[in-house]
Amino acid sequence: MFPTKYLKLQLLINRNKLIRINRKIHQINLNQCRLPIATATTSLLNRKNLTLKCENLQKKFSTENESLDSIHFEKVCEETLESLTEYFEELIENAKHLNEADVSYSSGVLTVDFGLPYGIYVINRQSPNKQIWLSSPTSGPKRYNFVSEENCWVYKHDGVSLHQLLQEEITKIVGAEVDFNKCTFSKV
Repeated sequence: MFPTKYLKLQLLINRNKLIRINRKIHQINLNQCRLPIATATTSLLNRKNLTLKCENLQKKFSTENESLDSIHFEKVCEETLESLTEYFEELIENAKHLNEADVSYSSGVLTVDFGLPYGIYVINRQSPNKQIWLSSPTSGPKRYNFVSEENCWVYKHDGVSLHQLLQEEITKIVGAEVDFNKCTFSKV
């Protein structure tokens, strides 16, 4: 049974995509959606009919953005990772319960080991793909593209920035408010 209120979904767009909602399969014609990601708002007209309105997200990701050359990518990536390293060191230094935590950065790989029971975060540069990859013990693996228009790193499947995700997860670990807006190329 669908709720009568609007249901907001993130969909990977393909023409005539089949989606599953509440264990039922619905075929949706998305001929007007041309981008790989769209925000779809659905409402139930009755139990058999489903309407869908696509609002395209006008974001260009680094793999599609030819203006982000390798030199600029390396510079942006290096600044991002160094800034994150400094902020993680500051957070761990100020959190008394994380006395066994460790931060290391080398050759484009940032490792933040919060110890038990929190786990290890790995954030690394992927030059061939022009991406930053995150391995989180909480949310799992994600690949972030640099969005030039917004000047930040975004996971294209949900539209959430790297720094925004870190803000949400690390706040719970540190047990205090954190501000990843202090970091370079951040958008929270």
